[in-house]
Amino acid sequence: MSAAAPYPTRWRPPPFFGTRSRQNLAWAAALAYLAWSVSTLNVDMKRTLAGFGRALDIFARMFPPDFERWELLVKGMTESLQMAFAATLVGIVLSIPLGIAAARNLAPRPVYLAARGTIVVGRTFHEVIIAIFFVKLFGFGPIAGLLTLSFSSAIFLAKMLAEDIENVRTGPIEAVRATGAGFGQLVVYAIVPQVLTRSVGTAIYRLDANVRHSTIVGIVGAGGIGQTLSASFSRYDYDFSLAILLGIIALVALGEWFSDWVRGRLR
Repeated sequence: MSAAAPYPTRWRPPPFFGTRSRQNLAWAAALAYLAWSVSTLNVDMKRTLAGFGRALDIFARMFPPDFERWELLVKGMTESLQMAFAATLVGIVLSIPLGIAAARNLAPRPVYLAARGTIVVGRTFHEVIIAIFFVKLFGFGPIAGLLTLSFSSAIFLAKMLAEDIENVRTGPIEAVRATGAGFGQLVVYAIVPQVLTRSVGTAIYRLDANVRHSTIVGIVGAGGIGQTLSASFSRYDYDFSLAILLGIIALVALGEWFSDWVRGRLR
């Protein structure tokens, strides 16, 4: 009779891939793919090392920051804030019908599939790609940034609203339906009370995100402080670029503080 295997005295998590050999094989395959990917990028180490020298030169030319053109800085930051607030409001308005249509427990299946498809397609593209598209359509300026952020906000808020509606308690819905209420009354009296607080918090989060995104889409010409930053780098005006970067940091920090304050008031 063979001796029994020793009982393990130390717990170890089970391998993710079922067995230890499969896990080691997966790690080996991942490392081999990483090595192959790096080897095909044609990284020029001489050029990469030269970039560090240029970075030191740029940082040296950034100090001290130049705030003499503060009117241009304030104008760009104000434009970014206006874009963020307006886009959030437009996104909220557009997201309500789209979110309701994308809720499986409210909308008919054809409407649900169409709305979900719209959300999936809309979430496919990054804000920068959308901004490039609108810049090509409407030219440089804040209108392209406003449309970009409005579109992204509507898609994001609609997705979150649809998921919140699908997770509501069914009791109030059935109770309102039993009274013979119509669809609008069902939404107002059974759905809104359950999703309102969370939806307001999500909208505030999106406002905070739009403040940050408004500084990014401007780099491709969609208005805001990002467009001013891109122009300063193009002119090798690095001291003014640092002033703009400090302004962007202050702007994002202000948006973060406002978002935390509103969410704290909602609790």
